[in-house]
Amino acid sequence: MNDKILKIKQVALEAIREAKDREALRDVENEYFSRKAGVLTEMMKSIKDLSVEEKKKVGQLANETKQEIEKAIVEKNYELSEEDWANSLAVEKIDLTAPVLPHAERGHLHPVSIVQKELEEFFSSMGFIIADGPELESDYFNFSSLNIPADHPARDSQDTFYIKNHPDWVMRTHTSSLQVRSMQKYGVPLRVIMPGKCYRNEATDARHEHTFYQLEGLVINEAITMAHMKGVLEAVAKHLYGPETQVRLRPKFYPFVEPGVNGEVTCFLCDGAGCKVCKNTGWMEIFGAGMIHQSVLKEGGIDPEKYQGFAFGFGLTRLVMLKYGIEDARILQSGDLRFIKQF
Repeated sequence: MNDKILKIKQVALEAIREAKDREALRDVENEYFSRKAGVLTEMMKSIKDLSVEEKKKVGQLANETKQEIEKAIVEKNYELSEEDWANSLAVEKIDLTAPVLPHAERGHLHPVSIVQKELEEFFSSMGFIIADGPELESDYFNFSSLNIPADHPARDSQDTFYIKNHPDWVMRTHTSSLQVRSMQKYGVPLRVIMPGKCYRNEATDARHEHTFYQLEGLVINEAITMAHMKGVLEAVAKHLYGPETQVRLRPKFYPFVEPGVNGEVTCFLCDGAGCKVCKNTGWMEIFGAGMIHQSVLKEGGIDPEKYQGFAFGFGLTRLVMLKYGIEDARILQSGDLRFIKQF
């Protein structure tokens, strides 16, 4: 057995010395150390059949042989690496007379991306997860599951782009389309925000665009009330516009919540005194919200007798316009680099 081990070492060391590149060295390593059929691996397995006294002698020699071969492989690999490095230096030459390449200009985040990231970080600190979903959405998730049947008048105000010959598929009109998707995927309790791009068949002007951004949010658990909703919305408003910001909730109809509210904050430009931006009211509408309708909870597979929740939605595009004093929504989609480079 000892003679066999010494023969294996002699052949292995010779093969390692003759390896011309690292690929050949890997082949040698696999030949001797492969788990399934390696020469050394099989030899080590056979030691278990020897007597106790022979195991001690043969085992010690086998381990020394294994370590010597491993060391030889490491040294040869280092030697070949040095040769590869030297060869690459000989091939790669630097022309010191070549002109300096122009400095590549760094890109800029779009203002919508800046505000979205800021809000995602804020909600994450409050324990919300961030969900994403398809922009090409089914009629069911975009309308029907949200208590907006085919004959509901709310569909008129959310006229969207339909896919030719596929009337059940639409470009989503709001990120509310992710409400039921999130309930079905994550269950309860649930705290989630859903930012993203939306589409509507709008006559574009300074305040409206066919493509815009929203951020939807949901909180569902046992014994959730409107007090919880107001607390979250006040925290968001103060985060966006300062600690002195006040929030006002007024009744408003949304098909997927009951009751629904229109959320307004004190104008951060005039501190509530009244100006052109807030139409001299001292208040600015920035979100809609309400307690999730029982029908929507049922569509999400949640028992409305046990769980309650609230939903809220921000127009990210509107928040960006207010934050940066942008007067025309169309410039956000213009792709004008002169605009983007300001951020």
